[in-house]
Amino acid sequence: QGRLELKMVTTWPRDFPGLGTGAQNQANLIGGLSGGRIKVRLFAAGEMVKAFESFDAVARGDADMYHAADYYWQGRHKAYNFFTSVPMGMTALELDAWIRFGGGQALWDELSGQFGIKPFLAGNTGVQMGGWFRNPIRSLDDMKQLKMRIPGLGGEVIKRLGGEAITLPGGELPAALANGKINAAEWVGPYNDKAFGLHRYLKNYMFPGFQEPGTGVSLGINRQLWDGLSKTDKTIIQAAATASNNLMLAEYNANNGDALADLRWNEGVKLHIVPRDDWSEIAKVSRA
Repeated sequence: QGRLELKMVTTWPRDFPGLGTGAQNQANLIGGLSGGRIKVRLFAAGEMVKAFESFDAVARGDADMYHAADYYWQGRHKAYNFFTSVPMGMTALELDAWIRFGGGQALWDELSGQFGIKPFLAGNTGVQMGGWFRNPIRSLDDMKQLKMRIPGLGGEVIKRLGGEAITLPGGELPAALANGKINAAEWVGPYNDKAFGLHRYLKNYMFPGFQEPGTGVSLGINRQLWDGLSKTDKTIIQAAATASNNLMLAEYNANNGDALADLRWNEGVKLHIVPRDDWSEIAKVSRA
């Protein structure tokens, strides 16, 4: 009867605001647009596979799709960064335009096709904050003291400035801060950072964020499965991804301001702007 039950794995905790709920919204939209004929069963990080094993699970066909940030796969190919975000790169609206009308989707298809995956843009968290620090960054020398959770090419910039960059799934951040594995962290922005309780461990919050000006979230589908779908089902999944992309960006823009105000006035968080000279050097290293 053309019914499908698909397994989606994610790199996010279940029901985590914006990202976890974004994955569930994606699953619900596919189900709703298909009239219930396509059912997507969601497995949050760790429920079926570990967060960073989502890519391999879909490539192998153990899962049918993932909901993630593709720069987590930079170990497969550095180009994956460009379909999430790169330092001093595109904003959410620019990324959207490039993927859909600037040739980005064709490049992404070529890249992911090597691994048996069909990718779609399925969300964006917007511009990110610079991160949380035990002590505010006053000069580039302070960078050398960092053991910072920061993925993607942003992590490469921190390394070149003398710090240590560590990639961790979001769900592991609180424990890593509590046990001293890291002494700084960037995650997303006020809406998500507050939900993880990062302000309980660090009180210095810096901006702007050089590392991710507009962070794309992706839906990756097993290519063999995708190729076997009807034109109607492909259209449904693609339309659901487009709708999810718009919904997620709106959710972050709607909630970041209130969360930031609460962190400042009720949680004792101190805001600091990155010094201009340091910003210029960060930009130079980012371009390199």
